Amino acid sequence: MSENEIAPLAGVRVLELGNYIAAPTAGRLLADFGAEVIKVERPGTGDELRNWRLYRGKTSMLYRTINRNKKSVVLDLRTEAGRKAVLALVAECDILLENFRPGTLEKWGLGPEVLNEANPELVITRISAFGQTGPLSERPGFAAVAEAYSGFRNLVGDPDRAPVRVGVSIGDSIAGLYAAFGSVMSLFQREGRRRQGTSAVPLRERVVDVALHEAMFSMMESLIPDYEGYGVRRERVGGRMEGIAPSNAYVCADGGSIVVAGNGDGIYKRYMDTIGRPDLGIDPGLQSNDGRWARREELDEAIGEWAAGRSVAEALAALDAAGVPAGPIYTAADIVEDEQYAARRMVQKFDVSTGEEVLRDVGFPGVVPVIGGESLPIRNLGPDLGEHTDEVLGGLLGMDAKAIDAAAGREEAMQG
Repeated sequence: MSENEIAPLAGVRVLELGNYIAAPTAGRLLADFGAEVIKVERPGTGDELRNWRLYRGKTSMLYRTINRNKKSVVLDLRTEAGRKAVLALVAECDILLENFRPGTLEKWGLGPEVLNEANPELVITRISAFGQTGPLSERPGFAAVAEAYSGFRNLVGDPDRAPVRVGVSIGDSIAGLYAAFGSVMSLFQREGRRRQGTSAVPLRERVVDVALHEAMFSMMESLIPDYEGYGVRRERVGGRMEGIAPSNAYVCADGGSIVVAGNGDGIYKRYMDTIGRPDLGIDPGLQSNDGRWARREELDEAIGEWAAGRSVAEALAALDAAGVPAGPIYTAADIVEDEQYAARRMVQKFDVSTGEEVLRDVGFPGVVPVIGGESLPIRNLGPDLGEHTDEVLGGLLGMDAKAIDAAAGREEAMQG
């Protein structure tokens, strides 16, 4: 890492024992800002994300994205040698991330008490469907289940159809955000205690417990207070937001779509003037949000008719001139051509191997949040399986070739 590189987490070392998206997202966030993240993968197959959305080749772009800026080490946790290597790595790390079903680490002899013996200052961040405690803690569950259990899924889609899913693993990603935040928060507490010369942080306070369903539940704004206080049961409202109007998406003449958020009282009249409906703008019954929500169908019909007669560019130019918040609904093709993304280096280009060929100049999403005016550079894409096994086990732990082979399950593979 160069002297001029912005890396707030430089010097922090993370051991990631995680598959799929949740724990790897937490690891990615920490790695993006300078932490050394050592990702442990199983022999042979590695993280199953390597095969998700695998359009061709052997390693998916999803894996390359989620696991950027990390090192890949192969360890066989079914073996004593593999588990011993994990504990040796734990002694050299600040944070451990995992998203196994509760009880899995304990079954392997790697529960929090054992990890604490190896490193009494280790932050242990655990992600699971329902958390480490409670009657549902032992149940497995992916983000889809968590999104449903949190109340989130019930609000996505149209009221006359079954709830739908958004197009990304939002539950996993939000849990990963909380896991990264919790990890850094615990490190901050540890360092604060050191500066003050007070007692070390006890183990129970160094276990960060992130439940997928709770991560999504925390995004649900006033869902529960509205229900408990007013008896309001939120319903699906399609492209709208409950109780807010007019705010929706509209299809334009060229087939593209725009989203317009014209629900502010001060904006509404300008909005109606722009679409040629000043009568709606001065209607006494539409001067408050409650009134507009009650007549949302009428408003959306008028706005939709206006949008349908204009291209995306024409509609947005008119709305922008009137100071009405609006924007295009982008596709991937739109994003890679957009000057705002480019100005902040939010799409970064790499040559990337699929395992069978090298694809040139492929864009990957940049690092968020921005520090120093533009996205920090991605140091490397998600590594090949076991790319850093010898480097980490040999260099960091001083293991010889025979010990590395045993820990990585290479001896078993050769015998097989």
